[in-house]
Amino acid sequence: MKREIVLTNAQVITRNELFRGTVRVMNGIITGIDRGKSVGLPSIDLEGDYLLPGLVELHTDNLEKHFVPRPGVRWPSMAAMLSHDASIVAAGITTVFDALAIGDSFENSTRLRDLKEMVEAIEGAQEKGILRADHFLHLRCEIGYPQVLDLFESFVNDALVKFTSLMDHTPGQRQFTRIEKFHQYYQGKYGFTQAEMEKFVQQRLENQVKYARKHRGALLEVCRRLGLPVASHDDTTADHVIEAASEGIVVSEFPTTTEAAQTARRLGLNVLVGGPNLVLGGSHSGNVSALELAQLHLVDVFSSDYVPGSLIQGVFLMHQQLEVPLPEAVAKITINPAQIASLADRGTIQLGNRADLIRVKLDRSIPVIRNVWRSGQIVF
Repeated sequence: MKREIVLTNAQVITRNELFRGTVRVMNGIITGIDRGKSVGLPSIDLEGDYLLPGLVELHTDNLEKHFVPRPGVRWPSMAAMLSHDASIVAAGITTVFDALAIGDSFENSTRLRDLKEMVEAIEGAQEKGILRADHFLHLRCEIGYPQVLDLFESFVNDALVKFTSLMDHTPGQRQFTRIEKFHQYYQGKYGFTQAEMEKFVQQRLENQVKYARKHRGALLEVCRRLGLPVASHDDTTADHVIEAASEGIVVSEFPTTTEAAQTARRLGLNVLVGGPNLVLGGSHSGNVSALELAQLHLVDVFSSDYVPGSLIQGVFLMHQQLEVPLPEAVAKITINPAQIASLADRGTIQLGNRADLIRVKLDRSIPVIRNVWRSGQIVF
């Protein structure tokens, strides 16, 4: 049976245009895009609200906080997964890459303890058809972690794995060039004493020397073989980006300096910045402001990281404060990440694409998600 919906009287945002119009959907596929209001067909009047493609999120840690909502609390896996999925869709995200830590700075971290259960929850919920968003896996590989290769191999043949990033959170470089920020972050997170912190730092430095270079090469070799796109995390210097470009890496993820972002742009890497950094106007680690990079036209994609709602907030902030045209701003959280992940059927409102769509109303300057459709079915 044919299932048609007509969304009319909307401010439609396509890849290159913004216009008042109508979008028609048949069996989950966009079959018509017209200017003006629909006449004569049963339709849903969007009352002048914006109609955007469903958002595509390449890197979010949001699942972790639903598994561990408070220190010492472990929520039941499937309930945590469904709660995460609901918060993702409520933020307008219809395609999400759940970023899971393959290795960590801290040996006994909850993210390592819960890794297997998180993957099983994603896959189990996906198989049952009870998720509202489309979920894939982003494997965040900590190259100084001794067992990272074994962990990576155990998940890499999973059909949901579509993206990988190489991370090195060793103190004194990349995200934590300022060593006091490393102390502040990890002592705040784990409650280390000063003596425990010094021991922790020393172990991290030793692990980097012993493992990082070897693991980086091995992981890249597997990703090349499997055709997985790879991001370089927290690039700080031009040399970091030059190395990444020489290895076929396609994304500079959360560059910490203007120099790194400029080098990435010059060498053709996509620059991905954090939505929270963009919305708040600065980095919690004291690194370069994403808003500053956007002003310099150095941002291709932004990711919600740990705040799903920062994606839609970031779009309208760029439009209102930096006067970025809405189609250009929207592309940074829709078509651009979709292309990086080789998802050719989504990310823009065009004929033949999946009808992943979101309705957004502006309340003064605040974007409010009113409805979300995934493959033509309303999920929010």
